[in-house]
Amino acid sequence: MDGINPPRKKLDPAEMGVIAHLYRGEVYRSTIWRTRLDTTTNWSVVTLGVALSITYSSPQASPLPLVLVGILIVFFLMLEARRYRYFNVWRARCRWMELHFMAPILREGDLHLEDHWQDRLAEDYRHPSYHVSMWTAIGRRIRRNYFWILLIQAAAYMGKLIVHPTPLESFGQLLDRAAIGPVPGWLVLTTGAIYCVTWGAIAIISEQQDAKRASRRRDPSGMG
Repeated sequence: MDGINPPRKKLDPAEMGVIAHLYRGEVYRSTIWRTRLDTTTNWSVVTLGVALSITYSSPQASPLPLVLVGILIVFFLMLEARRYRYFNVWRARCRWMELHFMAPILREGDLHLEDHWQDRLAEDYRHPSYHVSMWTAIGRRIRRNYFWILLIQAAAYMGKLIVHPTPLESFGQLLDRAAIGPVPGWLVLTTGAIYCVTWGAIAIISEQQDAKRASRRRDPSGMG
């Protein structure tokens, strides 16, 4: 084992200063990418708000904007999930240094370099890669923010069909109001249900995977 991972000499003050500056840089990068996540969430909220304003501007207004805004919300969700994967790289490195560099200094004054945690960090810098999959990122963003955005979109759409232009009187009337041009109402509603259930399923499955990952903490030498 020592031949594969030779003992690392103690870090001198200069090297520890370099790591401290490295940590500050990673915190800065994670903060920047965290701000970019907030930006796409804001875009989703604003576009949904515009769609709500148009749809509920009058009883005769069409509910179609609430359907079309779903395309934009999905686009923003994909973009935010991609950004989250980048953010998670910087976040994981910061957390790794907090656990293995900052905490040991504060508690024991010993960095435990014999555990070779520094090798894992060095490898991540030499061969950077995402720490979570795209599906995991999508699920996390849905659970954090987009669940409520999608819920408001679906509730607003159904509310529009139920109350405008007059209160709903029959299920057949609901299907008539849901129809979009040549597309029958039953197909529109079925597609909407699949749309909502799909994102909900991704969020639930992702949460279960995250719970399993947290319970076993993945690889003891892993990051992310």
